Amino acid sequence: MKPLALRPRMSRTLVACLLLTLLAGCSSTQFFYNRLDFFVPWYLGDYVSLDRSQDALLENELQPFLAWHRQDELPRYLELLERAERSLEQPVTRDQLTALTLDAEQALDRLQHRALDWMLVLGDALREEQVQEFMLALREQQAEYEEKYLERDDAHYRDDACERLQDNLRRYLGRLQTEQKTRLAVACANLRRSDSVWLAERAAWLDRLDMLLQREPDWQTSLRQAVAQRRQSVSIEYRTIWDANTEVIQLAVIDLVNSRTERQDAHLRRELGKLREDLVALVEQGPAKGSQVATTADEA
Repeated sequence: MKPLALRPRMSRTLVACLLLTLLAGCSSTQFFYNRLDFFVPWYLGDYVSLDRSQDALLENELQPFLAWHRQDELPRYLELLERAERSLEQPVTRDQLTALTLDAEQALDRLQHRALDWMLVLGDALREEQVQEFMLALREQQAEYEEKYLERDDAHYRDDACERLQDNLRRYLGRLQTEQKTRLAVACANLRRSDSVWLAERAAWLDRLDMLLQREPDWQTSLRQAVAQRRQSVSIEYRTIWDANTEVIQLAVIDLVNSRTERQDAHLRRELGKLREDLVALVEQGPAKGSQVATTADEA
């Protein structure tokens, strides 16, 4: 149930620009994607311990979600990736990057909306002590984040941000030149510190989530509304910092993509090509494993 909680966000701008989708960091997109029905319960195990009947319920609820994602969303990811590849034929513009970013954010919003279907069913099946276990895990995580991030000074904060940006760019562009690293460092110096306001927003969200998970009558509707309105309900300070840092990162990404060497261009196209091949293969596989069983159960 972690998607219900705010968590550290790798720049969505970078996700959009280089089309990492949600599968970045995996050696094989197909391997990871085809085992989501295994990884999701394993991931949830860090937050709440499910009994056998709850495991079975989760497996049943996941199948229509995975079938929807494969049938409806993967073709959209593929189209977004192809648009990004076509944009490389000319210098990438701010308008192109903004459009790609918006589409990527909308994809994440759709994913969150549909994931709530199975999360809420599972949430209704949890015992009170399991809900408390879940919230305790989230609050412990909050304390870990505060200890990890708030102890940094401003220089350390920007160094960390620049290192993460370099790592993500390096994956798709290959080794960065010294001049490119220097330009990234200059850009990162303009980042505004966001960890304290982000953690304050996350703490406020956990308090609201804790209240919603008291599971009063029609709590599912209330939670859906809270999640849908979360982006609009953040503080002005948080939105201002987020917008300012997004602009800094967008301009830095555009600078490096447009100044890439021939070797970096080949590396970028090769990485995007591998991702495209994986997405095509996943789409061509058809319905996700187990979706027919889920459909039969729904019809019954």
